[in-house]
Amino acid sequence: MRNVWIICRKELRSYFVSPVAYLLLAMFAVIFGFFFWNILGIFVRDGMEAMMSGQMIPMNLNERVIRPLLSNISVVGLFLIPLITMRLFAEEKRTGTIELLATSPVTDLQVILGKWTAAMIMYGGMLLLSAVNFVFLFRYGHPDWRPLAIGYLGLLLQAGALLALGTFISTLTKNQIIAGAVTFALSLLLYILEWVTGFDTSTSARVISYMSIITHFESFSKGLLDSKDAIFYVTLIFLGLFLTARSMESLRWRS
Repeated sequence: MRNVWIICRKELRSYFVSPVAYLLLAMFAVIFGFFFWNILGIFVRDGMEAMMSGQMIPMNLNERVIRPLLSNISVVGLFLIPLITMRLFAEEKRTGTIELLATSPVTDLQVILGKWTAAMIMYGGMLLLSAVNFVFLFRYGHPDWRPLAIGYLGLLLQAGALLALGTFISTLTKNQIIAGAVTFALSLLLYILEWVTGFDTSTSARVISYMSIITHFESFSKGLLDSKDAIFYVTLIFLGLFLTARSMESLRWRS
């Protein structure tokens, strides 16, 4: 674990010595802040209209504010996650340090886990920024914290799966732009697979829809912890890291 942490710290340092981390954090903060302001504004407007009309409409903060915000975060992640993973191994290959890494005394698994953990911490930092907005929501409202906690768990699992796949893609090229573009394309594909059942209800269509990452996030956004959805994300994480290990094994053999 010591070597994993050393590599993780090295990756985190590389994020923050360049504009990458600050750009990602700023972009996420601005985008999420806009979503929060917009959705909360709609919630307040609907509440005021209901009061003025004398209607007794239930105004649930979890359903009307928190759930849409969590869904929006999962979509924003499709665009930002490729920016986190595109440099993990592609930069090493471009600068020629991948050979040193492949022949170093650390194992492939330690390298992979260190880099993937750094990417997870980077994404976790972005989620931490979004939590600041929810502090005000809890200060002036009374939402249930448990659905929010489960929603954040779902976001971390979903991000972990996409980050693992992005880590694998980064080992295939020395061009960061290509690595980022392919990761985004794959993430988007895994997102839109759910649309298949919109025009086809056959068994094969349902199987394809089941492979969509958004299908398995719905229960988390509702505050429901379903083991089959958690297992799906964990399986994707394992698959991505396994493929990365095989790719690293090939690089080590060539070195």
